[in-house]
Amino acid sequence: METKEISMPTKYDPQSIEQGRYEWWLKGKFFEAKDDESKEPYTIVIPPPNVTGRLHLGHAWDTTLQDIVTRMKRMQGYDVLWLPGMDHAGIATQAKVEEKLRSEGKSRYDLGREKFVEETWKWKEEYASHIRQQWSKLGLGLDYNRERFTLDEGLSAAVREVFVTLYNKGLIYRGEYIINWDPSTKTAISDIEVIYKDVQGAFYHMTYPLADGSGHIEVATTRPETMLGDTAVAVHPEDERYKHLIGKTVILPIVGREIPIVGDDYVDMEFGSGAVKITPAHDPNDFEIGNRHNLERVLVMNEDGSMNDKAGKYKGLDRFECRKQIVKDLQEQGVLFKIEEHMHSVGHSERSGAVVEPYLSTQWFVKMQPLADEAIALQNKENKVNFVPDRFEKTYLRWMENIRDWCISRQLWWGHRIPAWYHKETGEVYVGHVAPADSENWEQDKDVLDTWFSSALWPFSTMGWPDTEAADFKRYFPTAVLVTGYDIIFFWVSRMIFSSIEFTGERPFKDVLIHGLVRDAQGRKMSKSLGNGVDPMDVIDKYGADALRYFLSTGSSPGQDLRFSIEKVESVWNFANKIWNASRFALMNMDGMKYEEIDFSGEKSVADKWILTRLNETIEHVTKLSERYEFGEVGRALYNFIWDDFCDWYIEMAKLPLYGEDEAAKKTTRSILAHVLDQTMRLLHPFMPFITEEIWQNLPHSGESITTAAWPVVNPDYTDEQAAQEMKMLMEMIRSVRNIRAEVNTPMSKKIKMLVKAKDETILTAVEKNRGYIEKFCNPEELQIGINLDVPEKAMTAVITGLEIILPLEGLINIEEEIARLEKEVDKYTKEVERVQKKLANEGFMKKAPESVVAEERAKEKDYQEKRAVVEARLNELKAL
Repeated sequence: METKEISMPTKYDPQSIEQGRYEWWLKGKFFEAKDDESKEPYTIVIPPPNVTGRLHLGHAWDTTLQDIVTRMKRMQGYDVLWLPGMDHAGIATQAKVEEKLRSEGKSRYDLGREKFVEETWKWKEEYASHIRQQWSKLGLGLDYNRERFTLDEGLSAAVREVFVTLYNKGLIYRGEYIINWDPSTKTAISDIEVIYKDVQGAFYHMTYPLADGSGHIEVATTRPETMLGDTAVAVHPEDERYKHLIGKTVILPIVGREIPIVGDDYVDMEFGSGAVKITPAHDPNDFEIGNRHNLERVLVMNEDGSMNDKAGKYKGLDRFECRKQIVKDLQEQGVLFKIEEHMHSVGHSERSGAVVEPYLSTQWFVKMQPLADEAIALQNKENKVNFVPDRFEKTYLRWMENIRDWCISRQLWWGHRIPAWYHKETGEVYVGHVAPADSENWEQDKDVLDTWFSSALWPFSTMGWPDTEAADFKRYFPTAVLVTGYDIIFFWVSRMIFSSIEFTGERPFKDVLIHGLVRDAQGRKMSKSLGNGVDPMDVIDKYGADALRYFLSTGSSPGQDLRFSIEKVESVWNFANKIWNASRFALMNMDGMKYEEIDFSGEKSVADKWILTRLNETIEHVTKLSERYEFGEVGRALYNFIWDDFCDWYIEMAKLPLYGEDEAAKKTTRSILAHVLDQTMRLLHPFMPFITEEIWQNLPHSGESITTAAWPVVNPDYTDEQAAQEMKMLMEMIRSVRNIRAEVNTPMSKKIKMLVKAKDETILTAVEKNRGYIEKFCNPEELQIGINLDVPEKAMTAVITGLEIILPLEGLINIEEEIARLEKEVDKYTKEVERVQKKLANEGFMKKAPESVVAEERAKEKDYQEKRAVVEARLNELKAL
């Protein structure tokens, strides 16, 4: 295939090179799973973003990591499916739509359920479109043919199947329990949707009089408004202070109701007065005590947090207003004798921020213990779910081992309707996939299911399950890896695992790659209140998607939080600019070379052999690290190879043959430039897809797109350790000369005399062979290379392995300063020798370290000792002057 004419503008402009490229990829169908039986399938399902708004930096990070993995796997020859989709996000989306209606002076009740759901679907379409635009700006290689939504028909069928099956197994039940109630959104929420915050509160100490007039009993509460629903006072049955009172009654102040004193082991004799008020309808522990003692459950609050009919004269007051009023009334009656301030942990709704109310309600629950037991057992098997980093497995197991039943019903209109119907006359409950035949006699449950109920099925419901013969389900499930933040291990990861085991008999994914949260430069969580949020699209508009992606994916190690820094994004832009300029230089000097003209058969220079060796090392390093998801380390390896080795050294050295007269050397250099640049762009492609595609399209290649080009593999024929050692020596020489010139303020343009004293014939030959490079990069007026050279008295010296470099700089050097510098060098090498010797004297190190490591340390010791000896000899010479 012929190369195109080079169409790379002089200046790197991410906006212009990213413009239209995504549409080109989509048109070429490069991201579509091919269902190619000759290839091994590799699947990732996207954690579906909520259709509540636009994507934030956390989404950008999460999806970039997935894109890196899928692009690499596609290049490695897998049949990759990266399935996109979105979540209906029940509470959050309904809250947004209700907020919109309020701004128009309406409520959902004005519209009615059907119309409100219609409005919410419109919202979904609008925000789904925004999200797709953002995916495209990020360059995500998604297969849109398979896009799913948690409320689409296929997923709804899966939800009904799971609900009905679990119900018939006795694992879904309906009951009256204390649940977490959000009075703002007027719905139940699960335990993990409650965020606990320390709040300044108070203990209110009260006396309840005994009904027989023989005294009173002291109790305390943090929520005095709930006393209106008290149905008992509990004491420990072994408490000597109260044993004689068990079975008696007290008069509930204000209400005047007579309630019993019961004995229960739950009560802590050492805490407070040792007596506690029991409100079974407003506290989970009291609910359990109430069950044990057959106590009445008196609910004194409405769903919106206001007081109800049972609250008597406080009816209609907000719960916190009621608290103030009841405290005042109890004080006036002499019942409330002490208010003790204290900080306590109060649950808040993750969705609305409202203080959560423990509330007696009839809800649907999943019986979790049997499901959790299976999920825990899986982690002891070979086909367990691998957590990366593995420390998060403990987090997951700890939660599974202490799991409580899951409240799955939500008092909303947006979501999956619970597939349960109640007979209008008999009250009989029917659970099924569709309404009973005589549907006119039945009424469907008004509640919907928790959003996480449908999200829990995402890895397999998106593939066509419950149809186990569905082509995608058979080919692409289970998935390879799930990429997600540590904040939803409980919400989502755990639920996908137990659901998948229960309904497919398999783990939903082989690996879970856990990342942290994106924080601001000061380490604070990004939030509206702090005003420190960053819109990823704004960053892309300024610096390009490649710069943002590379920063996000290489800026931290797995499981760690990431601090966002615009300066670091800017430095990535500089890196991209360096790649662009180096690529332009290489392409301009390839002289229109075609792919079939690339030829390595000619004689290679030491720089050619070295760069091919370094390329092999980089391919091996990057591939291994990527397989372990250590993208921060991958980033460092690529940066060092591209910036230091390729741009700063190889390209500079390549200019010698490129600008010379030897046509064969030119052809070899062009071939190596083309090959190294091609392979480097492939390695970098998953991180920076736009710039790499643009450069690759200008390179001599034989493919259609870099997205489907083969992933680089190590070619052992290109590894030359001797050349690598020679090049290392050459680079050290050049650096040493540059450093000495800098020390004595002698610019590179000024010619100088230079002596290179070799330790032996082998080193002498290597130096002589590379004389051309030394002359080019050290700019000597006169260059002497030998073993026995007469070293002038006044000179600057540098010692590198096997060599001494001497620059006679009479008139430019201060002998006292040179002595001081050499003394520092001696000191430096002495410390290095001592450090290595200490290591080699350490019995623990010598026992545990592999032979190769010990040998390496011994070689270092010898090298440092030799260097020190040379510097000491030179120092003695100067001192003798």
